[in-house]
Amino acid sequence: MLDKDMREPLFDFLEGYFSKIRIIEEKVIYRSRADVLGVIDGAIVGFEIKSDSDTYDRLTSQVKDYDKYCDYCYLVIGKSHLKHADEHVPPYWGIICISDKDDIVMSREAGLSPKVKLTNQFQLLWRTELAELLSINHLPKYTNKNKKEISKLLIEKVDNDLLREQFTECLFERDYTVFDEKNDALKEKETETTFKKTKTGIKAKRKRTRKQPPRPVGVKHVITSRRRKKK
Repeated sequence: MLDKDMREPLFDFLEGYFSKIRIIEEKVIYRSRADVLGVIDGAIVGFEIKSDSDTYDRLTSQVKDYDKYCDYCYLVIGKSHLKHADEHVPPYWGIICISDKDDIVMSREAGLSPKVKLTNQFQLLWRTELAELLSINHLPKYTNKNKKEISKLLIEKVDNDLLREQFTECLFERDYTVFDEKNDALKEKETETTFKKTKTGIKAKRKRTRKQPPRPVGVKHVITSRRRKKK
């Protein structure tokens, strides 16, 4: 199976496996691009896809980056990799094999990554989300501090288990459409035309405004509908 054919079956499987999950595709984590990040209650789960046409050439460096950002990591493989997949990832990595869209097997469950750091995970948060965490934990706004400094203060002052719950809830509630709305509004402004009367006639002048805000760094596609309520 090819990568593009493995994703939808994987997402359907994850919906059933986890009681609540939000899926983010193609997110930059350090020097790698994570194929899939899953946000679950209190944890981040990473999924690196190796289709039948892929090799393990970059996997060593990818494993190091996933380990820094994800509480749990999975190697998602095509059937051709099943025999040797476990030789290429640490024993605490899980393995999911997808033979076809209806044949998905959890070959090995993931254990907690010993290298994950909350300070790395907090790099996934927006400034507004950090401000929200400060507020709900009754801490000052720290408007004179940068994101890294605020993250450090939160980790020092708030119980880390509670903070993980709050952190993942922020990612559950994040609304990526705000970028689309801002882009649409600015596009409308950029197409506004003004007319100026001159000696040679009336000239149309396009009004320039500030640049469009960027898309969230490293985010190619966010699946917002895949969120299941707890039973």
